Amino acid sequence: MDTTTGQGSVVQVSASRGGVPKLPVLGGQVHKLGLEGDACRNLKYHGGPNQALLVITENAIDDLVAQGFEVYAGALGENLTVRGVDHRQFRIGQRWRIGQEVWIEFTKIRVPCRTLDVYGEGRIQKAVYDKVVKAGDPSSPLWAKGGMYAKVVTPGFVAPGDAFVLMEDIA
Repeated sequence: MDTTTGQGSVVQVSASRGGVPKLPVLGGQVHKLGLEGDACRNLKYHGGPNQALLVITENAIDDLVAQGFEVYAGALGENLTVRGVDHRQFRIGQRWRIGQEVWIEFTKIRVPCRTLDVYGEGRIQKAVYDKVVKAGDPSSPLWAKGGMYAKVVTPGFVAPGDAFVLMEDIA
């Protein structure tokens, strides 16, 4: 798909009892606090209504693999791995429709934590996050490479193959 159109699809839906990796599931119900059956270990920094879901693009994972990181869909703790959209086009405030019923809104950039040290202590964090991203500037090539957190606006069921469509962009 054309990465400039804001239309893609869900490659994988992932869940875990906390930590990484999250493992593929056939699909799941999403609600205001996230994907049913998924958990976060450190609720001080993860989870809650404004960080209900973590979305990462397949192209970001592919870039990390090309840099030598042994990652794959779900490895970075994301709930949704999406294809056909470019992580650099993600913006806080955008609303995306997943399938026919679920709507999410991006709320914040993911700040990579030490949990990701299993993929190379401190290295992967530098590969997905820099000072420019920290400053909230999407001009960084690393913008949203580590994912975007989203709140669930309209709950429902999500599954691999669902459309992932930009519905409301910010101006």
